[in-house]
Amino acid sequence: MATKKTSSTKKSSSGSGPKSKKIVKSKMQKTMHEFKHHELESGRGGKVKNPKQAIAIGLSEARRAGANIPSNPSKKKTAAKKKSAVKKTAKKTAAKSTAHKSAAKKTSAKKTASKKTAAKKTAAKKTAARKK
Repeated sequence: MATKKTSSTKKSSSGSGPKSKKIVKSKMQKTMHEFKHHELESGRGGKVKNPKQAIAIGLSEARRAGANIPSNPSKKKTAAKKKSAVKKTAKKTAAKSTAHKSAAKKTSAKKTASKKTAAKKTAAKKTAARKK
């Protein structure tokens, strides 16, 4: 039996199908026109002054309209970095707390040992005083 070859074509940023590309093209044209004519507003109501923000708004609108657009790969990397940073800090705090506990045990052991030696000295003094 002959096996089918899978094509290793890379998906474009505007989605795989022609429908997605058409949606993206129309939404991006609309948003960039609004941006260039100072009509584009952000979600909070302020005017958009950054072209990168205008592109992000256009892609967001295209996603809402049904275009198949993959998310930004740099966001995935930063999310992975944040997760690993959280794990590292959790490990550090756990190590610090165990180190703190062991240090507390050592100091309490030293205190009890010094108390015992002080008790022995006073007992020795009392017996010496009784012998005289």
